[in-house]
Amino acid sequence: MLDANRSGTATAAPPAAATELLVPLPPPRAGVSARCTRVLLSPYTRLSLLLALLAAAAVCVLLLEPQRVLTHGWPAQLGGAAAAVVFAVAYGLCTVAFVPRPLLNLAAGALFGSQLGLATALAGTVLGAGVAFGLGRVLGQDALRPLLRGRWLRAADGQLSRHGFRSMLAVRLFPGVPFCAANYCAAVSRMGWLPFLLATGLGSIPNTAAYAVAGARASTPTSPAFLIAMACIAVPALAGTVVAWRKRHRLRGR
Repeated sequence: MLDANRSGTATAAPPAAATELLVPLPPPRAGVSARCTRVLLSPYTRLSLLLALLAAAAVCVLLLEPQRVLTHGWPAQLGGAAAAVVFAVAYGLCTVAFVPRPLLNLAAGALFGSQLGLATALAGTVLGAGVAFGLGRVLGQDALRPLLRGRWLRAADGQLSRHGFRSMLAVRLFPGVPFCAANYCAAVSRMGWLPFLLATGLGSIPNTAAYAVAGARASTPTSPAFLIAMACIAVPALAGTVVAWRKRHRLRGR
């Protein structure tokens, strides 16, 4: 069919079928499986899973009471290198479950002596820190990063993200900073894996060595080695308390 335009020429009108094809179609609705997958992989679902895992780990520690190793000793069927490997793995898992590291370090020294106890405790420290860092990075980072709105939180996140190795080394050397809290704070930041693990291993040596020696010489509390180890534990802790107290007053003054 021809339509006449103003110039007098005739043009063909588009067919009705072609006009109907130009109408945009509604987007296809997502299926039930796709919506369930989206919900299960959402940041808050993963954060909930992380909290559930940590709560379950804490309950297991309360039920199993790993601190009984200090009083009942190591199982007799385990000895030598196998015992050190098993203890290192158990050490790492216990740190993820919020068991205090000083207790584990004392147990390492008491069970394996100063040198092997130090090596075992350091291996467990790096393992536990890596597991916690991985859990926090995979399950918690996406949900927690949008919550970093406070000035101090943003400053801490920027310091950890830009100067990861240096910042984490200072955190490990400074006494009184909770081990688990430092792990998960680093996981939420943009710090890399390698700087985190290297700083954890190097920064944990002095404190871990002091506790391992104290555990190994606990049967002779008047020996010079035990007294020096206790001094290496007490002096940094006292210095850290004084520094934290002074910083507290400065923050109040602001």
